[in-house]
Amino acid sequence: MGMEMITNVSEYERLAKEKLPKMVYDYYASGAEDQWTLNENREAFSRILFRPRVLIDVSHINMATSILGFDVSMPIMIAPTAMQKMAHPEGELATARAAASAGTIMTLSSWATSSVERVNSVGPGIRFFQLYVYKDRNIVRQLVKRAEMAGFKAIALTVDTPRLGRREADIKNRFILPPHLVLENFAALDLGKMDKTDDSGLASYVASQVDQSLCWEDVKWLQTITSLPILVKGVMTAEDTRIAIEYGAAGIIVSNHGARQLDYVPATISCLEEVVREAKGRLPVFLDGGVRRGTDVFKALALGAAGVFIGRPVLYSLAVDGEAGVRKVLQMLRDELELAMALSGCASLRDITRAHVVTDGDRIRRARL
Repeated sequence: MGMEMITNVSEYERLAKEKLPKMVYDYYASGAEDQWTLNENREAFSRILFRPRVLIDVSHINMATSILGFDVSMPIMIAPTAMQKMAHPEGELATARAAASAGTIMTLSSWATSSVERVNSVGPGIRFFQLYVYKDRNIVRQLVKRAEMAGFKAIALTVDTPRLGRREADIKNRFILPPHLVLENFAALDLGKMDKTDDSGLASYVASQVDQSLCWEDVKWLQTITSLPILVKGVMTAEDTRIAIEYGAAGIIVSNHGARQLDYVPATISCLEEVVREAKGRLPVFLDGGVRRGTDVFKALALGAAGVFIGRPVLYSLAVDGEAGVRKVLQMLRDELELAMALSGCASLRDITRAHVVTDGDRIRRARL
């Protein structure tokens, strides 16, 4: 790998590509179809500019915040990403340790290669569980109970995946979970393996197992089987925000699934304000998708996010340097956010306002005036 000095989050991607088997790297890196949204998730951040304020005491910067009542060191958390042992033998266990040492939240994927019990065994830490709803509701019931028993503090319900998006590299590679690994949460249920197909093995698995009839009523049902707060992950519009609130969601994660589901949806940072405006402070709104810099985090917070989640940077840094890599990614983002806050004149998160950024929409409205 060549231990050159890594100075930003994006550098891990190239290093991971050199290190990982092609099938694994392609699975992590791909977006859906033309990958327009994949590019746009990053591009859209670059069109938002700062309006820094000066001559403000920034000698002490406080980035601490509370997420669903849990204290975290910073508003930067770990998104659920599947099958982390493909990146590194310690997989999700390394990620869990890195998150805990950084004082932040890890979200464990349903399709983790480490079980909820194993992840819990790494020690204290605030962890959320991402849930896919399977056709067999007894599986869901069991899984949610196990997550709850293992000390997970919230359920992040993925709502943008009635079917798996078309990821062409996975089709070409005939992607499959490597035979030495297993989706540990499903091992006892005989659903821990994927069959080799002429398609993406994961796409076939989803088609056979995941419930395409999932609807808002099921969010209510989920509340009857668990007392954990439910975050709805994959909301992009004001309409769905209104319904999520009506159905008792504890929070919303504005997400396009890392641009892996429906291509040509806008970047998440472009959808954030619409969702925040509709939420009117009734529940926290989070964002994932394209966050690679502390400045990206600041922009999301300025547009009303209560925090952000990072996905691919965790996988790439895990591949390159295991737990230490993930720790470094979290530290770099933390340091960059702290610097962006200082240079914008914000000593704490509540000092970050909408007036600290300018978006394309602002420029258009100003031109009209």
